[in-house]
Amino acid sequence: MRVSIASDHAGFEQKQRLAQYLRDEGADVIDLGPTTDDRVDYPDFARAVAENVAAGDSRFGVLVCGTGIGMAMAANKVPGIRAANIMDIRFAELTRQHNDANVVTLSGRFVTFEDNCRIVNAFLNTPFEGGRHAGRIQKISDLEK
Repeated sequence: MRVSIASDHAGFEQKQRLAQYLRDEGADVIDLGPTTDDRVDYPDFARAVAENVAAGDSRFGVLVCGTGIGMAMAANKVPGIRAANIMDIRFAELTRQHNDANVVTLSGRFVTFEDNCRIVNAFLNTPFEGGRHAGRIQKISDLEK
């Protein structure tokens, strides 16, 4: 499975560790930056991952900033992206099952690395249920037109 990952400066340390965790789990990881923890603007990195996922170059995206909130807001501006800011494993499962989310955004400041690993694992390994949820996802897609 190919996963794109990026962060801002506040999420840099966890992004580095999460990228290695994903590689160790067998994922093909595309690290879209940054390469240092120098101050950067999170929308630039959210856009890079979102466009990569929307183009089909990666199946999923992982974004890390201080809270994950800004990353989700920015990523969701890219058509075809359903990004969710997740701080709990159960919500990671539900956003995949019910919302077919394709980008998860994480807090690098308020959630531990170990919990973020569990969240990412749940997100990447939970399938979309389809069924009654499929029509709702179509309505979300229709909002982009």
